[in-house]
Amino acid sequence: MPAASPTPTPGPSTSSFSLAGRSALVTGAGNGIGAAVAHAFARAGSAVLVTDVDKDAAAAVAAGIVTAGGRAGSAVLDVRDADAARAAAEQAADLGGGTLNIVVNNAGAIAPAMFDKMEPGQFERVVAIHLGGTFTVSQAALPFLPDDGTGRIINVTSAAGLVGTIGQVNYSAAKAGVLGVTKSLARELARRRITVNALAPLAATSMTANIRGNEKLAALTLARVPLGRWAEPAEIAASFVFFASDAASYITGQVLAVDGGTVM
Repeated sequence: MPAASPTPTPGPSTSSFSLAGRSALVTGAGNGIGAAVAHAFARAGSAVLVTDVDKDAAAAVAAGIVTAGGRAGSAVLDVRDADAARAAAEQAADLGGGTLNIVVNNAGAIAPAMFDKMEPGQFERVVAIHLGGTFTVSQAALPFLPDDGTGRIINVTSAAGLVGTIGQVNYSAAKAGVLGVTKSLARELARRRITVNALAPLAATSMTANIRGNEKLAALTLARVPLGRWAEPAEIAASFVFFASDAASYITGQVLAVDGGTVM
């Protein structure tokens, strides 16, 4: 008789992507990718604190989530403000019954200029928001993150941080720094079963509006994108749900480029 086939090990089910019973804090979530991520998390079952420097924008996104049947709150947050970050982390944890499971460091800003014309203030502000904000919000959230394997920090980097870009030394430096934070923090927090990963997205958002609105720059950018188009924020959001879910429980310290093949 032929030998019996081994019983296959069951793979992840769709329930592995559920965020039911969890809570999340998303920065820069008043529009664009951050707003799409907040909505996607809520659809997956998570309570979400929508934060942004724009109070009305954050409140509108949270209201939209609630109208759709989800759980959400909003808060004004300048990610450079440590006191505001601590207050937001506590508010997000309150949505989850005292525990904050997921932190998304998405807030950002740009101030493009060629290097010889870039003012120190342009460099410092962009680095302070992207890199400093990632540090400040992550540190504020850390006391509320659980040790049960559901703790997630998801950082947003960029192709600019991976390969550089002309006219954005400040942005490239900040996003490269986010990669360093991601990898170091992944090693440090592994002992607490908290995963730390990063995504490098390319989407049609307000931060890419200056490129998309310039015919020459838009053509040059899309020429480097094998899929030949800009993603919509909702397409990007699904990757955040993956990193936040149990489906990614054994992934840490990694960077996922969600950019149509720009970086391979």
